Amino acid sequence: MGIIELFLVAVGLSMDAFAVSICKGLALKNVRLSHSVKAGLWFGGFQALMPVIGFFCGYWFKDYISAFDHWIAFMLLLLLGAKMIKEALSDEEESTEAAMDVKNMLLLAIATSVDALAVGITFAFLNVNIWYAVAFIGVITFLFSAVGIKIGSLFGTKFKTKAEIAGGVILILMGAKILLEHLGVIAF
Repeated sequence: MGIIELFLVAVGLSMDAFAVSICKGLALKNVRLSHSVKAGLWFGGFQALMPVIGFFCGYWFKDYISAFDHWIAFMLLLLLGAKMIKEALSDEEESTEAAMDVKNMLLLAIATSVDALAVGITFAFLNVNIWYAVAFIGVITFLFSAVGIKIGSLFGTKFKTKAEIAGGVILILMGAKILLEHLGVIAF
């Protein structure tokens, strides 16, 4: 996986955290730099941690499923992307309160990084340097989350749906690319 593909995966994964950060920024009365840093650390940290866990879980089973690992990677990314798009288009409103305490941020960080766990499993099948990948994902998510707080305070939820849809489409396209490469249809 090259730098461009890794960047696209990182952006796709960060969209949930970005959307939640926008909502947090909307809910906060007086946004300070500390709010952006706190959101970036929580979301970026968990987006970096979860792929490591997924990578080692996938690595243990790699030998047993290497013949069809590209189908697993494709299906996981397809399902994750479709889930993000479905949630973005849903009429249900997510409740995001202004609290940035440990309990609240821990729950949000876990909820927004479950997708990254599944992506970590696919990394085990793709010979990805996990430490480079998670550092990249963590930094990208940190930046998107920190900026999301500020955007939320300025523009509200205008970009939330578009960000989630974009993230879902990116994950689906990355899954399709992985599958097509393994099937020999395309070569990058």
